[in-house]
Amino acid sequence: MSKKDKHHRGISSYFGEMVFGPEAQSGYLSKSAIQEIHKAVNDGHAIDRSKADEVANGMKEWALEHGATHYTHWFQPLRGTTAEKHDSFFEPTGIDTGIEVFSGKALAQQEPDASSFPSGGIRNTFEARGYTAWDPSSPAFLLEKGGVRTLCIPTIFVSYTGEALDYKAPLLKTLAVVRKAATEVCKYFDEKVSDCSVSLGVEQEYFLVREDLYHQRPDLMYAGRTLIGHAPAKGQQMEDHYFGAIPTKVQAFMSDFEQKAHRLGIPLRTRHNEVAPGQFECAPQFESLNLAVDHNTLLMDIMEACASDHGFRVLLHEKPYKGINGSGKHNNWSLVTNTGVNLLSPGSSPQENLQFLTFFINVIKAVYDHADLLRASIATAANDHRLGANEAPPAIMSVFIGDTLQHVLEDFENQTSTGKKGSKTSINIPNIPEILLDNTDRNRTSPFAFTGNKFEFRAVGSSDNCASPMVVLNTIVANQLMQFKTKVDALIAKGKDKETALREVLRKDLTSCKKVIFGGNGYSDEWVVEAKKRGLKNIRHSAEALAAYMSKASVELFTNLGIFSHKELEARTEIRYESFCLTIELESKVLTEMIQNMVIPSAIRYQSRIADNVSKLLNIGLTKDQVSAQIDLLTQLSSLINSAQVLNNKLSAEVDKAMEKEHAKDRALALNSKVKPLFEEIRAVSDEIERLCDDSDWALPKYRELITLN
Repeated sequence: MSKKDKHHRGISSYFGEMVFGPEAQSGYLSKSAIQEIHKAVNDGHAIDRSKADEVANGMKEWALEHGATHYTHWFQPLRGTTAEKHDSFFEPTGIDTGIEVFSGKALAQQEPDASSFPSGGIRNTFEARGYTAWDPSSPAFLLEKGGVRTLCIPTIFVSYTGEALDYKAPLLKTLAVVRKAATEVCKYFDEKVSDCSVSLGVEQEYFLVREDLYHQRPDLMYAGRTLIGHAPAKGQQMEDHYFGAIPTKVQAFMSDFEQKAHRLGIPLRTRHNEVAPGQFECAPQFESLNLAVDHNTLLMDIMEACASDHGFRVLLHEKPYKGINGSGKHNNWSLVTNTGVNLLSPGSSPQENLQFLTFFINVIKAVYDHADLLRASIATAANDHRLGANEAPPAIMSVFIGDTLQHVLEDFENQTSTGKKGSKTSINIPNIPEILLDNTDRNRTSPFAFTGNKFEFRAVGSSDNCASPMVVLNTIVANQLMQFKTKVDALIAKGKDKETALREVLRKDLTSCKKVIFGGNGYSDEWVVEAKKRGLKNIRHSAEALAAYMSKASVELFTNLGIFSHKELEARTEIRYESFCLTIELESKVLTEMIQNMVIPSAIRYQSRIADNVSKLLNIGLTKDQVSAQIDLLTQLSSLINSAQVLNNKLSAEVDKAMEKEHAKDRALALNSKVKPLFEEIRAVSDEIERLCDDSDWALPKYRELITLN
């Protein structure tokens, strides 16, 4: 059967065919080897060396049969992109002979150079050794680029001295901690529960732009966003793009990357137009959290690789265009027992579901206690442009739960009953099947919303690695569940029955954290005032938000649970500050070059043509009054050119001054307070020049061209 015929039979006919998962393993490994992998995944059991050799050999044979000649340890260093170093299976045995080999040792561990990856000072340049180590919980896969297939083995990445230098290693630690904590609390309700898993569904928003126009915009190429650009006459105000018909060329691109994703086992289910012109979204089925993070990271690579084949570039920046919606990455998080129970599913009567209320309230309490840390987890220079804008949650961390559950919690706290049950109601419309209403509406203005059987962390940026916010969320929930269990056990030890103890602790926790629950409009000025009254912080800038990582409470949280050492936490915070600084510095350099080499010359060209025309008109006898409009235009352009030059020089000077500071945190704060405001001033001047200039003199593609894909 040809590939084309297989695709015509549906996605299921080729889903996962490029993954060395359970189905592929059954054809290349013994049952005992497969059991070893299962033990490693489920129990953290170290795979026996002999079985590791068998797994490696089976993996190699599978890869060779699928056309791969090389393998790589695929990892996620702290720079926002994946990394890989390809090694050949081939090993010469003589002058003109050789064999393909792959050992368990090579599968389990490799030694890439660690000196050139971000380390936050953990590693010196001359200390190059680092290690990648196989993560069996995320299956190996074949990645094809340019017709070449490579076996990719998901791994963690650590320094020679053992500190984590990637996103995955701490994520795996948090999964172990939160699974254990959730399982122990579950035993209050069902002794049969022996494990819990964390599931995640990641909605990915993105923009597309024509590749030819992309290459004419230095800001898009190097900064990922337009640093200048006058608003088009038609942006998103007509609201005609959202869920509209997908443009033909875009749909071809979507189908291409979806097929590649499906073959790699990424369970994409949804595609649609987003709110802004040129903006789209895809979303997968829920998966185990570690695999979901790997898949989302891989998906971004696939999308970017496919785009060029269709004449596009993918823009994953949180705010590529000023004045229209930015992009996020909604992380839908939930806990599920090994008996198949979703711990965040209210059931038909949440008032009577004490297990649901236990986990529901504990998550809310965790968010309330560690709101600053949760805010820091999504803090980037790019996300600062999106948070609090008209399409994204504000920087104030709050929790939306909906009216029904709001009443449930009020009844539970006050030990009363309003009679408002959690059962579903319906909307009846003639000739339309009955529509059932959920227990909660959706609130797009909430950064952390309960949406029926999961919490949706909506504030995560579209270009970010999901591991960072998930590390924080897993850690704070695990910590809260452990504290909760300690309190309940203490009451039981004093003679209280289990249910009474559970309810008493839950009521106290709910009373202490209910200020974080908010169901109104998060965009409103009134909410900013109300949040301040409640004691909720509005940390609008990443340069300020990142400090939460090194607060006393955060350091104790991470170190006590064994997620990070103090040294690792300090290094990661330093890397986040440094990334912020490098982003602003790069943007400033691109902006100053564009103003100097494109904007001002465009203005001068247009000004010169007008001046020539004025001179000719005056020479044939027209008066100054008769050409006053053109003279006024000349005056405006002269003033704008002068302002652009002055501001450009000031920007360069302020960047140099900020970057001279010794510590990354101080550099970040200076860039945030002194440099970022200049970006807006320069943009205002440039956009006014663009508005006045003749199209033929303007050197850059305009917004109306960039956002139109039809």
